Amino acid sequence: MADSRRTVLITGASSGIGSVTAHLLLDQGWNVFAAARRQGAMDSLQSRGAVVLPLDVADAESREQLAADVLERTGGQLDALVNNAGYGEVGPMETMALDRARSMFEVNVFGLMGLTQLLLPAMRDRRRGRVVNVSSIAGRFATPGAGWYCASKHAVEAISDAMRLELHQFGIQVVIVEPGLIRTGFEQASAESMDQGGKDPIWGEMMRRVAAGWTESFRKGSDPQLVARTIATALETNQPKSRYLCGSESEAVLLQPFVPAGLWDVLVRRRLLGS
Repeated sequence: MADSRRTVLITGASSGIGSVTAHLLLDQGWNVFAAARRQGAMDSLQSRGAVVLPLDVADAESREQLAADVLERTGGQLDALVNNAGYGEVGPMETMALDRARSMFEVNVFGLMGLTQLLLPAMRDRRRGRVVNVSSIAGRFATPGAGWYCASKHAVEAISDAMRLELHQFGIQVVIVEPGLIRTGFEQASAESMDQGGKDPIWGEMMRRVAAGWTESFRKGSDPQLVARTIATALETNQPKSRYLCGSESEAVLLQPFVPAGLWDVLVRRRLLGS
């Protein structure tokens, strides 16, 4: 008997938002394909019935293998894609190595789009499907010490908007989820590059202030369950919004358009740099 459950592929499913979302969608009856580099970290998903597959989203061959595997297993009947895989590099714009920025863009932008391109034809043939791209409030405004990360999320916003406009004619809906500060260990994962910035003779003081601000802000951050529920809403609502904000400090996105640019700069400097 054919599986009548809705089918979703979630990238970056080994931890954080991706893992929590995969578990929630299993609870809600979805047929879940979970992909990440660390397959062993997805044992709990596999034990609950998820199909666990390897993915290095920055590697073209890995993306191609994953797409082929998912489409073969589903008979081309993929209902939804959640592009969640991503990471952050931090550092001053002047001194952060461009190779580090490129590597981050390979994951956050080109890897995301590369996998999506491989799966869209199957959705287009069915004239239905949904793509949920997990961006960030960093995709709506920039902050000191995280300029390149913000740039990668701004890119996600732009390509999502373009896809939404282009794919509407084929019945494919594209939705952006923009988490605020979430307790996923993001600030810890960025600690190495933060530490490097903190040792810089010119920018060290700024980066140390940024690090201190991040530690305090993320400590008060929202539970990843909130983001998972938002992603589920984006997947299951018949007429989804183009964007869903969620989590601590996401309200800043709503405030920014009403604040003069010069005043906004002052507020951001005070909030993150104490100056």
